[in-house]
Amino acid sequence: MLNAGIHVRSFWRADSAAFFRKFEGQLSSASSRIADRLLVTRLVAGRGAVFGLRLLRLPLRLISGFGTQTPERLLIAPQDIRTTDPTIASDIYSGYFVFAGKSVNTHGQSPFEILPPSDAWFIGLTNFTWLRHLRAADSALARANARALVGDWINLRGRPSNAPDWNADVVARRLLSFLSQSPLILDGADRDFYRRFMRSLGVHSKYLQRCLSDGLEGESRLLCAIAVAELGLCAQGLNTIAKRGTKMLVDELKAQILPDGGHIGRNPQILVDLLLDLLPLRQAYAARGTSAPQMLLNAIDRMMPMLRLFRHSEGSMALFNGMGPTAAHAVATVLAYDDARAAPLLHAPHSGYERIEAGETIIIMDCGTPPPARFSCEAHAGTLSFEMSNGANRIFVNCGVPLNPRADLREVARTTAAHTALIVGDTSSARFATGAGLDRWVAGQVIAGPTDVRTRRAQDEYAVEIEARHDGYDRSFGLLHERRLTLSADGLRFEGEDKLIATGRRVPGAGQAEFALRFHLHPMVRPERVEGGAAVVLTLPDASRWLFGASGLPVAVEESIFLGGREGPRQTDQLVVSAKVRETPALVWTMERLAD
Repeated sequence: MLNAGIHVRSFWRADSAAFFRKFEGQLSSASSRIADRLLVTRLVAGRGAVFGLRLLRLPLRLISGFGTQTPERLLIAPQDIRTTDPTIASDIYSGYFVFAGKSVNTHGQSPFEILPPSDAWFIGLTNFTWLRHLRAADSALARANARALVGDWINLRGRPSNAPDWNADVVARRLLSFLSQSPLILDGADRDFYRRFMRSLGVHSKYLQRCLSDGLEGESRLLCAIAVAELGLCAQGLNTIAKRGTKMLVDELKAQILPDGGHIGRNPQILVDLLLDLLPLRQAYAARGTSAPQMLLNAIDRMMPMLRLFRHSEGSMALFNGMGPTAAHAVATVLAYDDARAAPLLHAPHSGYERIEAGETIIIMDCGTPPPARFSCEAHAGTLSFEMSNGANRIFVNCGVPLNPRADLREVARTTAAHTALIVGDTSSARFATGAGLDRWVAGQVIAGPTDVRTRRAQDEYAVEIEARHDGYDRSFGLLHERRLTLSADGLRFEGEDKLIATGRRVPGAGQAEFALRFHLHPMVRPERVEGGAAVVLTLPDASRWLFGASGLPVAVEESIFLGGREGPRQTDQLVVSAKVRETPALVWTMERLAD
């Protein structure tokens, strides 16, 4: 294992730049197109309108806004259901703070006084989610350490500012941490510290309510509503905030959780994170003897089977739309609260995902359009991409995003080429606001992509079939992409057909464009070309073998990068089948398990 790790690190030093260069065309050309610039301008204009509305509301907010309401005392402490590691408490006491892949030794200084190595490290420090590890240590030393560190932050950074620790989502996460770990923080506290801590909770509440009133967008808005609602439940004397928080919570659940249980941002990781917060909130309502909003109960019930849709047999989550390495313990914890033990959802039309199960084989497919712009900063150009696993073996994957993403890796991971999908002319099916100028106001949002995705699902005693098409290549090439996936009832034969259908739009040179089918392999899969390169045998970790072929066309084995592992980026392979659009408008490929 050590030698393999050395090999992967040398691969990154030597070849990562070359890998990125393969995608430079699609990354740079998108932001330079006039039409895309107009789309960005329209998004920025929309932001300007929202900002203008905030200014109009400012006088009303100043006279009737949110005064700092300091809780009289805390009545309950919600359970933090995230897993803990008491050994981390020893590291913290020794002055070692590890966040976002970086370790810092404070050498006796307060961690809030040193120059942080990165914004991500600083956010990991100041969201205080690590307090749960100190609580798990269950010692007087850990309690004193927690109280001292919280006191340091309140003294040094407890007033709102423009620093990263006062981003709305960080404030919400810190408030939730303070509430759940309040028994740890307040055990043994004197009266002065208790009052300062209560005042800090009030400051957090006021700040979050103002963020929500000012038009905070995206998934952060739901997290802030959760934090405000939870504070109102936990504290005595905040009945008004409790009612306001519950109303905001209901409104945001209605807006962000789709009828099939998916999140509007289409990122599986958001489901995990939300359930880790919503489940304790549900318990908090019960602990206060208050009926939880029906919208909250329904949302949790819908989200559980949706979460299972994304899960492969060995516990990892499919890598779609911002999903990175699976925290298997977090997923297992959430699913342990699923009293109904619901089966995985197979058909999620609102979220745009499909799942096929047959024998030991699982196929998970993205059949959706990009999410609304304000929820699209993590979305990928992966429409009609899929992942495949057999038993405990993942076979075809998307590249995913790394645990601690760099900007260059993040952009590459979002391209169509980083997915098990078809790509035309090295151009992604969706484009993102990147670069300078106006883009910085809508940085990372999807500005163009498929707007019409149609899906048909059929099943009989012999097979399950999904057929879907999208129009993401209509504007660029005058083409629709149609993909049909068929899995036999025993799960031992998997067949696909990819078609490019002319729409009638006249695009010069589109017929001469080349398309490529990319099948990214999990790093544990070993490919071997056979039959003169017209087929590839894939050997899985359990020694089973599968034969891949594509209409007799050559199947290339090229390098790829797997970003979805907790051990960091890893070198892997991908199967690539290329052809000219005009010469091969349809291509059939097959995967079949070979007899042992």
